[in-house]
Amino acid sequence: MKKMHLNKKMRFGLVSLLVVFGLFWGSSALAAKEVRYLKCNVHTQAKGSKLLNASYANYIRPGTGHHIVPAGTEITMLRKSRKEFKFLINGDGREVRFQFHEPRMEMSVDDYIEKITSAKPVSLQKLSALDRKGVAGGKALVGMTREGVMTALGYPATHKTPSLESPTWIYWTNRFGTLAVDFDGRGKVKAVRE
Repeated sequence: MKKMHLNKKMRFGLVSLLVVFGLFWGSSALAAKEVRYLKCNVHTQAKGSKLLNASYANYIRPGTGHHIVPAGTEITMLRKSRKEFKFLINGDGREVRFQFHEPRMEMSVDDYIEKITSAKPVSLQKLSALDRKGVAGGKALVGMTREGVMTALGYPATHKTPSLESPTWIYWTNRFGTLAVDFDGRGKVKAVRE
């Protein structure tokens, strides 16, 4: 009888631990349908009529299925985990599945989401006319500022661009090719190299 009593205590303890873990994990793994606004373009590939795929690597080469979700777009966060997050494009009905890699980005998915989205609406009016032109086309253009490039192409992956003060930012054009954006001493684009 005593042995069964200990087993019940152990089971109760284990269940309690699992419940607490579930509450903790659930709070960080699932977003609460939070409305946010994109600070930068999100380059995606269409996977059907309602699903778009995106990645921390920002595959920016236009091609079949390439679609840009523009900076300033209102989105609703649906869910997140350490390896991806999903959001709904408000007013559009499409869902974006955004792959993420914490070790390569050297930050948590929550930190990354804070870098590319805002809780308040985003205005591009403070950007120069050239920056806005690059953002509209999803491209880096000679003469653009660092802020303009990030808004147009997204946050560069930190394992290739360890600092935003680096003279060159690296982006992927696809899984194998890269695009280098070189900045001058004033923080303006001096060259874009593939």
